[in-house]
Amino acid sequence: MGLKARELTLLAGSEETRRTLDNQLNEIIGDFIRIRSYSVDAHKVTKVHNQLIILSSHLIEEEAKEYIGDNCTVLVARRIVNFLNIDKIYSVARGEKVLYVNDFPETVQEAISSFEILGINHLHLIPYFPGKKDEEQIKIAITPGELDLVPPYVEEVINIGPRLIDITTIITILNRLGLLEEKQDQVSSKYISTITRLSKRLGDANQEANKISDHLKKVVNGVNDGILAVNQQGRITVYNEILERFLRVPMKKAVDRHVRDVISDHTLYDFIMNRREEEEDGYFTINSMSFMVHRFMIDPQGTIVVTFKDASETIEMEKQLKRELVKKGFYGKYHFGDIVGSHPELLRTKEIARKLAKTELTILIQGESGTGKELFASSIHNASNRSNGPFLAVNFSALPEDLVESELFGYEEGAFSGAKKGGRKGLFEQANGGTIFLDEIGDISLKVQARLLRVLQEKELLRIGGNKIIPVDVRVVAATNKDLLSLMEEGKFREDLYHRLKVLFLQLPALRKRKEDIAHLIQHFIQQSDQPAIKLEFEVLEKLKEYNWYGNIRELKNTLDYMLAVCEENTIKVEDIPNEGFFQQARKSMKEVAAAQETAEPPYIQQDLNEELNNLVEIIYQLQRKGKTVSRRKISEETKNGESFLTEQQVRSRLERLEEMGLIEKKRGRQGTKLTVFGEKTFHMKKRQ
Repeated sequence: MGLKARELTLLAGSEETRRTLDNQLNEIIGDFIRIRSYSVDAHKVTKVHNQLIILSSHLIEEEAKEYIGDNCTVLVARRIVNFLNIDKIYSVARGEKVLYVNDFPETVQEAISSFEILGINHLHLIPYFPGKKDEEQIKIAITPGELDLVPPYVEEVINIGPRLIDITTIITILNRLGLLEEKQDQVSSKYISTITRLSKRLGDANQEANKISDHLKKVVNGVNDGILAVNQQGRITVYNEILERFLRVPMKKAVDRHVRDVISDHTLYDFIMNRREEEEDGYFTINSMSFMVHRFMIDPQGTIVVTFKDASETIEMEKQLKRELVKKGFYGKYHFGDIVGSHPELLRTKEIARKLAKTELTILIQGESGTGKELFASSIHNASNRSNGPFLAVNFSALPEDLVESELFGYEEGAFSGAKKGGRKGLFEQANGGTIFLDEIGDISLKVQARLLRVLQEKELLRIGGNKIIPVDVRVVAATNKDLLSLMEEGKFREDLYHRLKVLFLQLPALRKRKEDIAHLIQHFIQQSDQPAIKLEFEVLEKLKEYNWYGNIRELKNTLDYMLAVCEENTIKVEDIPNEGFFQQARKSMKEVAAAQETAEPPYIQQDLNEELNNLVEIIYQLQRKGKTVSRRKISEETKNGESFLTEQQVRSRLERLEEMGLIEKKRGRQGTKLTVFGEKTFHMKKRQ
């Protein structure tokens, strides 16, 4: 009994190979030949009789014996690289070392030979199979579906799929089945059609690549800087038109030449060919022009990219940036030369500030109101490496609580009622690359403190209503006239934020500690006024030195403005000095106030307390004594037991009155409302009456 003329059986090693070859055969001869296929790895043994059997490789001949029955003809297919996926291979750069990974040395070598036959010779192919010793850890691998055999150090894997049956084997199949003369033209057309589709795909890819290449050329030539790229062998791969003008070497004579043939300056050549991976900047003069040259590496293969920027244009750009910042008000108005005085303590403070300015660390400035905290912050910015960047100042004491977060961190569109369309950048984003000055930092709420801490720790922020993390490069200078340690003890200022802010510290001297500078300051302010010819009697200066200036330099400036307004005959006299009520008195510290409350006699307050307020004080005392949290709701519930019921809103207004009188203090969270030491003393005295 002869072979079945229009049937064949395909036996493959793996299931993936079976699917690939089955699809190939069905596409070319499936119209007139019935094809059955099995993989020896996945299918149970079924004997085949009177069939033409195609083996995917001679390596499975032993395993295939169990499938082969009587009167069968066996043909071992000749295989070639899967040309349908050949475009993937062309994505690898010319000359690149690439592993070719397969299961046996023979199949690896057959595939590499197929590459040569197909003219794929732009790669340096290195055979790899199980058991082969690693000579070099290559980063790219090509494999015909054997992904599990690829070594772990490979970073990029190109799976071209199992090898295909070559045309010679297909012709042999037709001949064995007696169909060659009848079907060879049809098969040839289908095979050519497959090749044509592949060619079109490669052509489309090549056309797209050319478009991208042309686009990139336009981009590279369109920038205003010279651009140079050098490969590991020192040959120039990118050289734009601007660099052609700078170096006076035509592009045609530069590309693909060694960089030494184009760069004649030895110092610049050494700078470019330095193989250190760190980015570097240099200043060079070429053809009587000065350039800022920036060099960096873009890949592990050692491609070097160098940009050449005309130094004169750089200087002009910095001037333009400065003008834009000035236009927006985002610049530091003051320098250390604007800080007037020659007192040793002031001079020492300025010297310390100059040193702190050279770092990138956060600074906390401590000083009384009017000592010039913003003056020092602005001077620090202008003496720092960020002087060309923006300088933004925000005063928390002048900013409403409900606006602080949106001003600092910005918001996204629709984040809250009234939010601008498109959202808004916050001050931290606007200060990117520069300095932000946070004045009166002791006045911010605990909620804002938590968000500010994240910015300081992570150098990133999240806008209100946003879900995108935004990195920020901002130096923070904070200032306060409050005792932050006391605020920490009271739970009003976070300890972790305090230590984040006080990385560096600057204490500004009060004016009363450097009264020798009063004369310098007065003369400076007179020269800045619209009456620079005004004279000052000697007695006036001596009298002014007697004051303690608790409002510091700001108070001195206000006093001088007053005297300039009232003086006559271009001379400031003693009688032009304001009376005592004009001058600021010493402010007691919080500890001094508490001590005064402990020793004060409270009867005058008792006279101001009506029965309703007395009742509230007693309720607070009793709840506090029982260890319960004192809230407005709790107090309102307690008043239900008395003669006068108070709503929560009514309780709130009464508590504000008690707080003004110094009898209670309101705290956040579980601490609730508490009687002060003074309040408890008042309560006990009331009980004794």
